[in-house]
Amino acid sequence: MTGLKEKLLSRVEKDLAAIKTSLDQSLNPHVGLVRDVAGHLIFSGGKRIRPLLNVLSARLCGYNDPFIYPFSTIVEFLHTATLLHDDVVDGADLRRGKPVAHTVYGAPVTVLVGDFLLARGLSIAAKTGNPEIIRVIADITENMCQGEIQQLVKKGDTSLTEAEYMDVIQRKTGFLIQGACETGALIAGAPSETAKSLARFGYHVGMVFQIADDLLDYTADTRDLGKTVGADLREGKLTLPVIHALQKATPGDREWMEQIIGHPDFTVTEFARLVDRLKHYGGIDYAVNIARKHVTDAKGILDAFPPSETRETLMMIAEYTLARHA
Repeated sequence: MTGLKEKLLSRVEKDLAAIKTSLDQSLNPHVGLVRDVAGHLIFSGGKRIRPLLNVLSARLCGYNDPFIYPFSTIVEFLHTATLLHDDVVDGADLRRGKPVAHTVYGAPVTVLVGDFLLARGLSIAAKTGNPEIIRVIADITENMCQGEIQQLVKKGDTSLTEAEYMDVIQRKTGFLIQGACETGALIAGAPSETAKSLARFGYHVGMVFQIADDLLDYTADTRDLGKTVGADLREGKLTLPVIHALQKATPGDREWMEQIIGHPDFTVTEFARLVDRLKHYGGIDYAVNIARKHVTDAKGILDAFPPSETRETLMMIAEYTLARHA
């Protein structure tokens, strides 16, 4: 994965720098505390794949206006808002390897800054004067909220099905990445079918991204993950490896796994045994294979576009979203 990451970063270094500058400029005119709280997360080393996909999708459709960089901040602001809110709801302690915002600034301020970022994203979208772009951004915001509510309702529920899980991650992650790609095409004035094709590409990348992110809870250590290993399980979030393993487990193993899920104070030894059970019942391999199918589908959609460096970079991003799980 290291070689792929370095090659990808060398291609998008200038775009990432321009996105960072636009994020900084977009926050500058506002209340200092807003910038401090938002910046605590925005400038803490995130990958910025969402705004990058927005920029590259627009470029794939022939759009090279510098406005794409401030425009791309919409999806990063929406993403950051959900993370700020999530960490408060989940009672998380680490995000990207540092204390979460609400432990530094307090929950009330953190929630309000998250609200501000949602509004900021819609405000930037409104500046385009394009009703279709505004609709897509509004739909993203609505679906992300619904996904979080669904996840909260299903917290710790060992009867969660794979279909329910897929619906949650599509709303939480898929719609935002799908929208990043679709609005990139829309700002470029691309035909409707082209925008829909890039939306489908974004959907598949989004599903890979979240499945791979969920896998990291069982395949990475705290330093690499940037949050406590096992955090998803401690927060009652059942992800694809666990759902599949529960379905395949013997009654005895399933009962033991359900006990672990029901007691978030499990030990390191117990978590290691759980990971062993996930591997034994094929949960991790199953999740990887589902994600790999989405990568294949995403790249297949790009095959319809003329060969270009931008198309190749988008294909590399699709590959990277899965490769980073290891």
